[in-house]
Amino acid sequence: MIVKVRRCVLNVVISLVLSALSFGVSSEQTDSKALYKTHCSECHGATRTGMMGPALLPENLSRLRKNKAITVIKNGRTATQMPAFKDILNDQEISSITEYIKSKPEVQPSWVKSDIDKSHSVYHANGTLPDKPKFEADLQNLFIVVELGDHSATLLNGDTFEPIHRLKTRFALHGGPKYSPDGRYVYFTSRDGWISKYDIYNLEFVAEVRVAINTRNLAISKDGKYAMVANYLPQTLVLLDTENLKPVKIFDVKNDNGETSRVAAVYTAPPRNSFIAALKDFKEVWEIPYDQAELKVRKIPVDDYLDDFFFDQSYKHLIGASRDSKDGQVIDLELGKKIKTIDLAGMPHLGSGITWEYKGKTVMATPNLKDGQVSVIDMTTWEVIKRIETKGPGFFMRSHKNSKYAFVDVFFGPNKDLMHAIDKETLEIVETLKPIPGKTAAHIEFTKDGSHALMSIWENDGALIVYDAKTLKEVKRLPMKKPSGKYNVHNKTNYASGTSH
Repeated sequence: MIVKVRRCVLNVVISLVLSALSFGVSSEQTDSKALYKTHCSECHGATRTGMMGPALLPENLSRLRKNKAITVIKNGRTATQMPAFKDILNDQEISSITEYIKSKPEVQPSWVKSDIDKSHSVYHANGTLPDKPKFEADLQNLFIVVELGDHSATLLNGDTFEPIHRLKTRFALHGGPKYSPDGRYVYFTSRDGWISKYDIYNLEFVAEVRVAINTRNLAISKDGKYAMVANYLPQTLVLLDTENLKPVKIFDVKNDNGETSRVAAVYTAPPRNSFIAALKDFKEVWEIPYDQAELKVRKIPVDDYLDDFFFDQSYKHLIGASRDSKDGQVIDLELGKKIKTIDLAGMPHLGSGITWEYKGKTVMATPNLKDGQVSVIDMTTWEVIKRIETKGPGFFMRSHKNSKYAFVDVFFGPNKDLMHAIDKETLEIVETLKPIPGKTAAHIEFTKDGSHALMSIWENDGALIVYDAKTLKEVKRLPMKKPSGKYNVHNKTNYASGTSH
């Protein structure tokens, strides 16, 4: 929820619609809807189905009890854009909004197969565009830079650091773009369920489809034939044929009692030829092999909800954690059970974890969304071997096999303009960068060879800053509109240990 600073014609129309819908309901309900419209609708949608923020409907809030919902509205929520309203709304108003978002909507939102089919568009059929790129560059050292400030993306040459092309995207991209195995195509996911396939060689969108009302992320199979999309609303996993984004199968995420769950995230597990999904409201992990005609779901029970998770390089182990628990779980995917609990303080951001070799062993490091620390974990014993104190809670962590440094931001808190460089041999912070005082520094990503590190200044009047990865000296600065993340073709398609997968 974000306090609105300006109104537009659309909001006026929405206001009239909501006023009409309120006919016949109690004044208390009307007041609740009015409060929601004023303080929440710009981020969560006029009909509560989600926009920049998630959907606020009973089926999406099953884990959020009323008292906790009140606390979140009052104090905001760690590691999100949800602000505190305690100085804006009184207790009665906050309680009223809480009751409203917990109530059933007057019209139940729905998005079924026929809706998906109607939204499907193919702009260029497979094989109709040239196979030769329109530009000269190392095709494995390209970056897609997502600019949230004006819902755009920039294709960047990773050798010259010159923009090749800038394109408009769907509203509020989420979950990070994913590449086809050869790097020719990139798939974008928007928070409101749109999946877009873009041909990098020809600088053209080739197909789009809307698979849901509120979506988390997308994964691409190792062979590049399938995309799996994780959704909050409806609570589904949707399998697409990547050739033209035609739906192959919809998986309703239900347990044996018929209860439904949101999907926290889905990832591809290349050595296993499968997709792995963690569920937001069930203590289960689902594995769906895509090399089998039956596409049968394997359900793996876990001890706690997995809001966030990470794989080792072999994809034998999944390491997950709940937002409400400090401990991590290590799941052996071959055995189908938990084998270890990791003592992780605060709120680890495992989805941003990375690995490297340290004193003859593989370690994993994860930033923390709540505490100012990085946890370094021995991946043989699953013990925390060091907690590195930072200047505040962090969001992203990145490295490269050819770099001696691991970078971590301190995205949350008063020191958000800092970026730490950790020596991977000593596990000590050796330098702290402060590129623009007062401006948020975030999300390092490396070039293909690891020689340069690219940093985002996460502001509407932001920038992309290129550093020499050895000297940590600035090489170049490009103005950009809130560059949230940047994604290198080679690092992503090779599942590099220094970046998220």
